[in-house]
Amino acid sequence: MLEQLNQWLSIQAVASFVNEYGWVWPVCEMLHYVGMSLLLGLIGLLDLRILGLFKGIPVKAFDRFVPIGIAAFVINLITGFVFIAGTPDGPNFYLTNLSFQLKMGCILLALINLVVFYYSGLHTRAAATPVGGDTPVGAKVAAVLSLLLWVLVIFFGRLLMYNDTLLLLLGM
Repeated sequence: MLEQLNQWLSIQAVASFVNEYGWVWPVCEMLHYVGMSLLLGLIGLLDLRILGLFKGIPVKAFDRFVPIGIAAFVINLITGFVFIAGTPDGPNFYLTNLSFQLKMGCILLALINLVVFYYSGLHTRAAATPVGGDTPVGAKVAAVLSLLLWVLVIFFGRLLMYNDTLLLLLGM
């Protein structure tokens, strides 16, 4: 399966474009950082409100930022793809990297958490919380998981280039 994924992500046109123009990689890195900052900033504010901070702001008020969060995630998805397909060593560099695998696992868990939050009714119950009120316990659990998982995404993303250090720390 890893070999099939490697072949699917080996897009020569993307690799050539990234490696031919020296500005592509740093621009994608900047966009990736801005996207992650927006994503964690917006999600983080909502999560912190759900956990009881900023009680003067209704939870429902954060709904208007959801499209920006989605756009930020799409930016990170696209730039992340450029990194994987455009790396000079090929996609296998990322696919076999434990830090990358852990980062992708955390993103998957964060998305599952998000789906459960929205489709279990937790979002509706949290959004109905009056100003100054406490959100349901289930929403608070989802908020803690969300914050933890997105911080881990950043942590493992930073460790991508230091995968050997992570493996040494884990005794592998």
